[in-house]
Amino acid sequence: MASDNAIFIGTKPFMNYVTAVVMQFTTKNAEEIILKARGKFISRAVDVAEVARKRFLEGQVDIKTINIDSEEFKNKEGRQVRVSTIEITLARK
Repeated sequence: MASDNAIFIGTKPFMNYVTAVVMQFTTKNAEEIILKARGKFISRAVDVAEVARKRFLEGQVDIKTINIDSEEFKNKEGRQVRVSTIEITLARK
């Protein structure tokens, strides 16, 4: 899958992400896209997927897979930190 079909969820306004999902499916005719989020943004990724699927693309898009994982890395203080991640794949019906 092309990497331009991945949307990374972060600090931007909520509707920016919903618009990005809708644009990927409508103007770029993407067959599937992946919403990726880490840590506190996981709940926002779930909300984006649900709003796009149930309000804007009703009957056109469904959830294909949901992958959860965790990443471990060193923070600024040098401590090992583990953060949860999620990937939600939305696909055309």
